[in-house]
Amino acid sequence: MRVSREQASENRERVLDTAAKLFRERGFGGVGVAELMKAAGLTHGGFYGQFESKEDLMAQACARASETMLKRWREAAARSPDDPLAALVASYVSASHRDEPGGGCIVPALGAEAVREGPKVRRVVAEGAKSLLETLVGVVPGKSRAEKRQRAAVTLASMVGAVVLARALDDDALSKEILRAVRTAASS
Repeated sequence: MRVSREQASENRERVLDTAAKLFRERGFGGVGVAELMKAAGLTHGGFYGQFESKEDLMAQACARASETMLKRWREAAARSPDDPLAALVASYVSASHRDEPGGGCIVPALGAEAVREGPKVRRVVAEGAKSLLETLVGVVPGKSRAEKRQRAAVTLASMVGAVVLARALDDDALSKEILRAVRTAASS
């Protein structure tokens, strides 16, 4: 039975949303195509009509997740025009981001894995990180573009590192301490 173009488009969007969440939660190798399609409420057979390969899906899912994160950052900055940097840092370096990788940034969730993936996935992860960096360049203090970019790079690395480390720890008090310390340092 053929599906309409509209239904095919809706199915594709559902697969991308599901993949973006599951890949961030379990990693690229932690979820297979059949399981992913089932989680999206579709059959495995429909996968190859929508995507060239699992790598193609991984790249597109990362792009979707990056777009979502960037949109959230823009909204957070707009809600706090007096101190957009503090708003971005607070939303990113948080217990909720630590505890919900499926709804968070691809860089701490998949960055270490992306280095072992193909060029398509690595390019999308790099573009996502560049977008976050440029957003920070626009809100960090500095006298020159070069100074702002350097500060933004250090801030982004600190933020990503804090989330990665906070997720890895089995000591909740230390995890919270790291998040708090980076929030304070990065937004000052």
